Amino acid sequence: MTDLTPSAVQTVLHEGYGSAGVASTVSYVEDGDVRLVIDPGMVRSRSLILDPLSALGVAPDHITDVVFSHHHPDHTLNAALFPNARFHDHWAIYRDDQWTWRDAEGYQLSPGITLIRTPGHTNEDITTLVGTSDGVVAYTHVWNNATSHGDRHAVDMDALHAARERVLAVADIIVPGHGPAFIPGPGTPS
Repeated sequence: MTDLTPSAVQTVLHEGYGSAGVASTVSYVEDGDVRLVIDPGMVRSRSLILDPLSALGVAPDHITDVVFSHHHPDHTLNAALFPNARFHDHWAIYRDDQWTWRDAEGYQLSPGITLIRTPGHTNEDITTLVGTSDGVVAYTHVWNNATSHGDRHAVDMDALHAARERVLAVADIIVPGHGPAFIPGPGTPS
């Protein structure tokens, strides 16, 4: 895997949840000219994405890239908020009417942002690794939250556990698909 330059600045725009409704964790990363939103999916109100961006001085048309950890609607529904972005998934980059094939594994959006394949929840899951001054932050759906041992929607539990091990080997902070960020430790389920 490519070494990450610790140059990115990141923030969670909306902390997701999976009970009493469903909402994805939506995050923002800035590294050089790259302004990235990760998993702009279901939220109670679009203002929960747009207002925190505005507070950072970022307008929707400033977003250069959007990454989908996978294609479930709870992680993709609000993609159209970002009209100038390139959209990244496990096998391509999409912009306007262009579909550019590429494998997500090892793809670098910037010196501080790299995508890796982490199947399990779906066969197409990817994780966004971000180099920051606090270490490597992994935005991933291989955990729903810090205590999730399994995944009732997983298509492949063996792949999910292997993906978790892969993320645990590099991440200092994990931002799961539907919960607060956490620091992995000996009790982190793999």
